[in-house]
Amino acid sequence: MGHNKGRVSEIRLETGRHMEVRIACPAGAIPSAGQYLLASDLDNLDNVLGIPLFAVEKYQHGFWATPQYPVAWTPGTTLDLVGPLGHGFDLPHNLQRLGLVALGETVSRLMPMVHLTAQAQGGMTLFTDLALPLLPTALEIYPLASLKEALDWPDFMALDVPLTRMVELRDVLGLSYGTGLPYPAQVLVTTPIPCAGMAQCGACAVPSRRGWKLVCEDGPVFELNSLKW
Repeated sequence: MGHNKGRVSEIRLETGRHMEVRIACPAGAIPSAGQYLLASDLDNLDNVLGIPLFAVEKYQHGFWATPQYPVAWTPGTTLDLVGPLGHGFDLPHNLQRLGLVALGETVSRLMPMVHLTAQAQGGMTLFTDLALPLLPTALEIYPLASLKEALDWPDFMALDVPLTRMVELRDVLGLSYGTGLPYPAQVLVTTPIPCAGMAQCGACAVPSRRGWKLVCEDGPVFELNSLKW
């Protein structure tokens, strides 16, 4: 587990009034797609719990982070960064057609894979009903309602799904109970992770085929078929 210092260098308002923060930090502190950092304001010692942050996009000396951050953070705020933590997405080396599904409050946590796949000139399609930021032209966008008809197009699927909406996933995909996708799929399960694995408090437990797993430690990215959904 890494331990670094970072600094808030910029704040931006994305589409849908979603705020993102730019953090200057060492390259080794930047989480990969699906991993997270635990960030704490070094100037506010009353903040006992850190804020889990996911990477949206890397830049030369840091990364853009999501989701919401404390309003007390302003450009110049010094941060204590613990991580990267958890397991991220593991894209196949021979990936040709990447399917992305966003059911949460933002598409931002899936964006690191878009940038990687765009550089590799692979086909990409995002299925979501969320408001969208500026996106690469190589990424095709479709509403969630069209996902069932396009389910045989990807050769790998990455999903961002709140834990509370996992029960809806079969309906969204149009799959009956007991059937799965015909290709590998991984899901980033989003839920509050107050202890970030440091206390194993169980607040982020998710049911799997082999008992309960912790999103903060065993995830936040899981093989879709390893979970009960």
